[in-house]
Amino acid sequence: MSNVQTAEVQTQTQDSQGDAQDEAGGRDESTAAGNVAVHPRAEHGHLMRIVEALLFAASEPLSQEDLADCLPDGSDVVALLEALQEDYKTRGVNLVQIAGKWTLRTADDLSFLLRREAVEQKRLSKAALETLAIIAYHQPVTRAEIEEVRGVSISKGTLDILLEIDWIRMRGRRRTPGRPVTYGTTAAFLAQFGLNDTGDLPGMHELKAAGLLESNLPADFDMPSPSNGEELADDEDPLEDDLEPALEMDLPEFTDDEPEPDTALEMDLPEFANPDDR
Repeated sequence: MSNVQTAEVQTQTQDSQGDAQDEAGGRDESTAAGNVAVHPRAEHGHLMRIVEALLFAASEPLSQEDLADCLPDGSDVVALLEALQEDYKTRGVNLVQIAGKWTLRTADDLSFLLRREAVEQKRLSKAALETLAIIAYHQPVTRAEIEEVRGVSISKGTLDILLEIDWIRMRGRRRTPGRPVTYGTTAAFLAQFGLNDTGDLPGMHELKAAGLLESNLPADFDMPSPSNGEELADDEDPLEDDLEPALEMDLPEFTDDEPEPDTALEMDLPEFANPDDR
């Protein structure tokens, strides 16, 4: 190869190296300037990982607002939860909604594997279970109404047990003579039985299939519609009305210019003559 051809080859090589360096430099400048675009799918997957980590680390169920506070502004929390719930649908752990909040729980079909690890709980009496069922389906309900449904009277201890384990609460007072207390279920009740709200309670068909409801019901039989919202019913008064106003007394006001009256007892004593004048 001649010297002229060798020089041309070297020149082309140097030009190619220079172009490559320019392109690399351009990429570095672009990266430094923050112009690298992130694919929407990659960003969505990253946000799903954040939501998953938050739910896994939380000791209690999280609301959509709790999750939104930990995500970038504008994040579609509902879409992220739905996508994550679909991913967990066939796994040993499912994403479920309990009492309006979200949490990770063992799949229902695998619960038998964990029975040995479960803490043995004290069983409720038949009266307590019946009372709880009546409150769940008839809330808001008074003690007299519970006894009317059961057909027998209930002891105060039965209600106290349900109140102690936080499965029922005192909602308010019925606007009737005597102003009896009304009872309803709590969020702890929903969490215990895996319900999102009282609308998820078993209906007539489910109860019949489980053998808990007779098949030959009266024609006028109607399933109750529970109402467990925070708002009181039209015939309920808040419990705060039980607080009586403090006793008020009208006391006289005294100014600095006017001395307070002497509260000592005034008596008219007889006047005795001086002994020397006798």
